[in-house]
Amino acid sequence: MASPSDLQFQEFDEAAELLSADPQASTLSVSASSSTNSRAAEDVKLELSEEEEGQEESSELLGGQKPSGGFWTFEYYQSFFNVDTMQVLDRVKGSVMPLPGRNFVKHHLKSNPDLYGPFWICTTLVFSIAISGNLSTFLSQMGDPSYHYRPQFHKVTIAAVVIFLYAWLVPVALWGFLMWRQGGERLVGVYSFLETVCVYGYSLFIYIPTSVLWIIPLEWLQWTLIMVAMVISGSVLVLTFWPVVREDTKVMAGVTLLSIVVLHTLLAVGCKLYFFQTATRDATPTPSPAQPPLTTRST
Repeated sequence: MASPSDLQFQEFDEAAELLSADPQASTLSVSASSSTNSRAAEDVKLELSEEEEGQEESSELLGGQKPSGGFWTFEYYQSFFNVDTMQVLDRVKGSVMPLPGRNFVKHHLKSNPDLYGPFWICTTLVFSIAISGNLSTFLSQMGDPSYHYRPQFHKVTIAAVVIFLYAWLVPVALWGFLMWRQGGERLVGVYSFLETVCVYGYSLFIYIPTSVLWIIPLEWLQWTLIMVAMVISGSVLVLTFWPVVREDTKVMAGVTLLSIVVLHTLLAVGCKLYFFQTATRDATPTPSPAQPPLTTRST
């Protein structure tokens, strides 16, 4: 039976015999093993750093930052619809209750603009205006016996063209103008293009319930509702873009805000005059056809 001392130094004796047999043999020292351990530790650190980078990227996505993919990829557009129901409801609430000092972009968008809300708001508004316009015309002409109701489906197409052009072209023009003014070092900051489109889209929500109430064929009520809707919707735009344009000259700031209000007014008044026309009836009664005189035969 081997003693503990023999077991302890047996490994070194075998190494000495191997060295004597082959002097050029390489040995593994403690420093080499330590260097191997350090390399393994570095590999572990690299793996941990990759995991940390992945966690940072996921935290950035959760924080609302958009991925930098190409515009031809599906993920690029998917990020613009990454909102939940509570966020959409909060933005809708902010669009119908504008308060002084509360910027819609800073208090409701919070660097996470979306296209989900503006798209469905514009789509719903198209059908609500077209359907309500047809019903309003039918109710206003219902007592006329000479009137024959015909559904006007072409109004859906006209409403879609007008509303979507307004919700996209006007923000594009405004964003381009503000970027041009920022190049002249007159504006402190400009909203992004997506934020500008998002503000205009949510500002149109108030017209959905207003267009439903326009079914009531009362001229004074329709104009009262349209004035209330224009004030609420226009206030959202003015309160949002005023902090940006106020750093510009007084003339350009006034012209910019006036253009925003005028274009918004033209949209509301134009929809009212075209889709909700008040029926005009002829006051002169139509003459009844003359009856032929009765002839009697003589017998």
